[in-house]
Amino acid sequence: MTRASAAAMGLAIALCLPALPLAAQSLPTLDDLIPQSAVNDPEGWALDGAGPPPADEEANALDAGSPMDPMPLLTLEAPDDLVIEDAAPLEPDAEPVEFVAFDAVIPPLPGASEERLSGELVLSFPADLAQFPEREEILERFRALSTVVDLDDGGSRARLAAQARADEELLQRLLHTYGYFDAQVIRSVDVPEDAAERAEGAFARLDIIPGRRFPVGMVDLGNLTAAGADYPALRATFAVFPGDPISLDAIEDARIALDEALGESGYPFAMLAEPELLVDHARAEGDVLMPVEPGGRYVIGQLISNREDFLPARHLSRIARFDEGDLYRRSEEIDLRRAILATGLVGTLDVTPVEVRAPQGDQPGTVDLAVDMTPAPLRTLAGSIGYGTEEGFRLAGSWEHRNLFPPEGLLRVRAIAGTQEQLGGITFRKNNFHGRDRILTADAFVSNVDNVAFAARRVSVVTTYERVSTLLFQKPLSYGGGLELVASRETDRKRRSVILPRETFLIAALPVWAQLDSSNDLLDPTQGFRLRGAISPELSRTNGANSTYAKVQVDMSWYHPANDSVVLAARARAGSIVGADLAAIAPSRRFYAGGGGSVRGYGYQAIGPRDAVGEPNGGRSLLELSAEARIATGLFDGAIAVVPFIDAGVVNRDSVPDFSDIRLGAGVGVRYQTGFGPIRLDVGVPLNRREGDAPVAVYVALGQAF
Repeated sequence: MTRASAAAMGLAIALCLPALPLAAQSLPTLDDLIPQSAVNDPEGWALDGAGPPPADEEANALDAGSPMDPMPLLTLEAPDDLVIEDAAPLEPDAEPVEFVAFDAVIPPLPGASEERLSGELVLSFPADLAQFPEREEILERFRALSTVVDLDDGGSRARLAAQARADEELLQRLLHTYGYFDAQVIRSVDVPEDAAERAEGAFARLDIIPGRRFPVGMVDLGNLTAAGADYPALRATFAVFPGDPISLDAIEDARIALDEALGESGYPFAMLAEPELLVDHARAEGDVLMPVEPGGRYVIGQLISNREDFLPARHLSRIARFDEGDLYRRSEEIDLRRAILATGLVGTLDVTPVEVRAPQGDQPGTVDLAVDMTPAPLRTLAGSIGYGTEEGFRLAGSWEHRNLFPPEGLLRVRAIAGTQEQLGGITFRKNNFHGRDRILTADAFVSNVDNVAFAARRVSVVTTYERVSTLLFQKPLSYGGGLELVASRETDRKRRSVILPRETFLIAALPVWAQLDSSNDLLDPTQGFRLRGAISPELSRTNGANSTYAKVQVDMSWYHPANDSVVLAARARAGSIVGADLAAIAPSRRFYAGGGGSVRGYGYQAIGPRDAVGEPNGGRSLLELSAEARIATGLFDGAIAVVPFIDAGVVNRDSVPDFSDIRLGAGVGVRYQTGFGPIRLDVGVPLNRREGDAPVAVYVALGQAF
């Protein structure tokens, strides 16, 4: 204690006991205890000390053994032999703990079973499932969220105690979620008595006494009865009724279902509040309150565009899947939003129902859909460069304006400079042409191709009209047709890259195709099938002679999930050209096989008849077969799959294939799932390769092989 503290204490005593003077003593005054120097400089006086006591203080000092004057207020006699011994200091704890032994203090509950979730956590609950039927669901959710399970590292006991406390609160919330509002959770942390076991760390136990599961009492959905004749169906979608066991998940699911039902039943202005649960412990029930305002029933009027010069309302009505006068459905409004965004022309978009006529009695009102949009950047300059062991170098570039001819009139200019191909072309395309996902395309280009099978210099004009599947709407039926005009100088006679004299071909074709698709995904199907048929009647003139023939091709693929991690897939392709000899058919119009999308293990177009020096020259018939197993591995959160495969293919000069020269390939691939489809890497080997075939072929592409 400092002198300043002593002086302060003395002052307190002097002020508190003025009526108890000691015998033959005069009490010091305040000025004696706190001199003027302390008043002038209290900090300095406290640091330097109060100095030597005054002379009169020393003379008046009390002897410790001198007797006290009688004290009338003190009635107890002072002991003569009072001795106060010094207290021995306590041993400090190595670590403050709040732990108890399990069985010594909190024995296991009778009739309980235990489940160890980790090295540090045990849960105890009634063994009888009838007392706790939601046990497995709660355990699964608790295991995923538990901090003890997540950080099971055998660390400090203080850390375990804090995490066990958090897990106790988590269990209480989960029990409340399932309606156990009188449940008890007893938390305890065990410290093993054995020193060796104690060094390994403590572990926690949570004993669950679920109690009774509360049922639903009253259900109040506000003004939902204003929906009139729609009320029974709408009420049925909110699948929470008096007497049902309380489940907060079920209440939330019912709110979502009712919101969807209102949106699909013609109520664009419906408003739902967040549900509330009022638990009454006296009744052991919970009342559900969720105010609902239906807001009236409406049909759709007109579409209104804020940019008639850009995407007019008439064009938007072609994109929409509803007509004027149809009952309003929120899903169709959402689909319209997505379809407009899918055009790639819109940067921001807002679709708002606007009341035109209010409902009258049983007659629905009318709402227009106001489309407010701002254009996105419409011009794109793109380029790519690549190299392949089969194709050599390839440099491609393009420029496009996606709305040069509104609405959705695209103009693209493109060019390719490569080892085997050079091309320049211009394309005009009209998307959503007189209907959703209907595309009109006109393409004109000149090209020079010099690959392993043929050399061709071509001028082509191609016009097509198609109804296609998109990522937004995968259609069970797609189709297309068009007109193709080709002027080409070609040859299939090559001698070690020396091109021999070419022939001129003038070709007119009318290709048509149709596809049935029951698969469940456009880029990565796991079940269903696809069947595509194409026929192209063609007229060809060469060397002053006309030839007519038909080119027919059928493709089929099949997908089947063998189990949760394996998808079996198979593919077949058959083609035939009938009506003309092989020599009358331009080399670029013949069938070829081999490559990553055909028979893996072989080079591009390497399968089929060969000339005298062993170079392929195509044929009039084609048959390909493929089978593979797509096996999920769980690596990278399930993004990696391994795909063993086997392929077969044959090309013949006749219009009917035979199997005398069939080629087999096998290998294994890897698929890496991305947000836009799988990236494919396949390594194949030819099983019965001929001279000139490479021993191994590698293919990299986006999407499955088929």
